[in-house]
Amino acid sequence: MDFIGAYSFPNLKFIMHGFLVTLEVALISILLSFVLGVVLGTLRYTRMPIVARLTAIFSDIIRNLPLLLIIFFIQLVLPQLGVRMSPFWSTVAALALFEGAMISEIVRSGLNSIDKGQIEAARSSGLSYMQTFWNIILPQALRRMSPPMVSQFISLLKDTSLAIIISLPEIMHNVQILSGQNFNYVIPALLLAAVLYFIVNYTLSIIARRLESKTY
Repeated sequence: MDFIGAYSFPNLKFIMHGFLVTLEVALISILLSFVLGVVLGTLRYTRMPIVARLTAIFSDIIRNLPLLLIIFFIQLVLPQLGVRMSPFWSTVAALALFEGAMISEIVRSGLNSIDKGQIEAARSSGLSYMQTFWNIILPQALRRMSPPMVSQFISLLKDTSLAIIISLPEIMHNVQILSGQNFNYVIPALLLAAVLYFIVNYTLSIIARRLESKTY
């Protein structure tokens, strides 16, 4: 093991650049998956049977496919259909689609957890269905959804490492390149990657626990 050589300035810069790419992919994917998940979950909650059923089928299909398969499909199959994306945006699209389907289930469960008595009371007081949804159901549901959503975002961050298969220059890709240059760099580089992942994910897990304690 050569910690001094592995942690030289050029090597640290190379690894940190990969980590910044990882964080950038994760952040964009989190925002897109949140929006997609809320839309899908809300549609599944609606009283429109056909829309709710089609949305449920779509979410179930995506949730039961391996994320790696979705990444491969977007990067390798879509170009043959005329849709070309860089490895960066292919990864973002795959993560947003997969995690959005996961979040949709969290959203649906959160909405269904609201006591029906509150809904009936709101409707009987003269509020419309949309007013009841936006003012009564959604605010309470979002508080209950927050802890599992943060946990899902932690999984999303870790799943960015799968993009190594399509040569996205994220942290694990750069660690692999560095390790290939010198076998003595393998353990130091992996340790540094583990520490960086741990810092971010542990911070998110603390947030999730605090949100959960405030919810109940």
